[in-house]
Amino acid sequence: MPVLFGKTPQIKSNSEAQMNRTRRWFGKGDRRVLSLTLPIILSNATVPLLGAVDTAVVGHLDSPHYIGAVAVGALIFSYVFWSFGFLRMATTGLAAQAYGRRDPNGVRAVFARAALIAMTAGLAVMILQWPIIELAMSLIAPTPAVEAAARDYFHVRIWASPATLMQYCMLGWLLAMRDSRAVFIFQVVLNSLNIVLDILFVQGFGWDVKGVAGATVIADYSGVVLGWFLMQPHLKRLGGTWRGIGVLDRVQLAKLMKINGDIFVRTMALTSAFALFTSFSARFGEVTLAANAVLQNFLMFGSFALDGFAHAAETLVGQAYGAERRKQFLWAVRKTTIWGIVSAVCMAAIFAVTGPWIIDALTTIPEVREASYTYLLWAVILPVTGVLGFQFDGVFLGAMQTKHWRNMMLVSVGIYALMAWGAVAMDSNHLLWAAFNAFFLLRGLTLAVLFPTIIPDRRVAAMRA
Repeated sequence: MPVLFGKTPQIKSNSEAQMNRTRRWFGKGDRRVLSLTLPIILSNATVPLLGAVDTAVVGHLDSPHYIGAVAVGALIFSYVFWSFGFLRMATTGLAAQAYGRRDPNGVRAVFARAALIAMTAGLAVMILQWPIIELAMSLIAPTPAVEAAARDYFHVRIWASPATLMQYCMLGWLLAMRDSRAVFIFQVVLNSLNIVLDILFVQGFGWDVKGVAGATVIADYSGVVLGWFLMQPHLKRLGGTWRGIGVLDRVQLAKLMKINGDIFVRTMALTSAFALFTSFSARFGEVTLAANAVLQNFLMFGSFALDGFAHAAETLVGQAYGAERRKQFLWAVRKTTIWGIVSAVCMAAIFAVTGPWIIDALTTIPEVREASYTYLLWAVILPVTGVLGFQFDGVFLGAMQTKHWRNMMLVSVGIYALMAWGAVAMDSNHLLWAAFNAFFLLRGLTLAVLFPTIIPDRRVAAMRA
């Protein structure tokens, strides 16, 4: 063919054109997000597996009260330790920002301050173990046999408190370094060790609930050693020194405590929303209460994927925010949100197909199954209504805009409480589920409205782009 103007045009085959379109849709950025997210999703999946093994090993003992004791004990520690969830969240956001600023001593200081709080809080929990267990037992009011065994479990596991809280700091710090592979190794090794010791102590040595608690104590302290080992390559690469990092700097400690306070209030508000759902569910009778509890497991399953992309957002946004790179910041928000929405739609589709089988696997009681089928659709759409809330949680945490994050959670819980109260007044569990979904949707929409206010300034970002 004659060349009339410029170079001979390149004629691409259909396969080449298709490959180029695929590359435009799925590029390095997408692989970067998924490489950060998938290990977190897999590591999250090991958590319920450990709970299942805890139940299984005591479920083969000679009395059912052991199962209740482990459930009660685990519930107490969930509330106590979840109160300090800010150690993981604040560490990730602040360390990611320091990393983005290329401040190695700042990255070290963030971990050191969080570790100091973790050790202090862990020791305080051990010292206050008597009022904690007495208050818990008065509120839960289990049977005498369950109470006695739960006390045995509590008084053994309480000694793991400093290690458990230290792990929050280590996991948060490793996430800030974008090392999801290390997070995966940490969770899998820790939970695998716990499972092996569970079986050995309970089935092998006959230590009943004390064996379950003892396994957790040993695994948690082993996890601290492993976490420190996994941190070393990053500390060497970062450079800097532990000397002169200003761990006790009053300004930085005050900033950290303010952030932690915001996260604590937000976490308690979220916990209250779930408590309200359970409390209002009980107004509709035992069968509906049980069905709603079964369907809440769909949210737990869906949160594995949604949490993974939220963690990715937190890390990538934090680093971009610390570096004041507007373009990188917006890219991180866009990519993680797109993949979060894709995962939410996929989870909803899976639940729509497998929902009845999941219900049948979770309960064998006919009337509870039938009630669960009736309200299944509301559980199926939870990942879709909740995805923006998860994503913007990660975005606002990465930017450390915890005041907005806290306030919008309080607004969402307040509106949800009014809607849920109305559902009870109208004697409609469908409306209660609608309110629950609306709550998750409100979490995302209220933060989306405020999102433009946290984007790095154009002028500063332009100098650093």
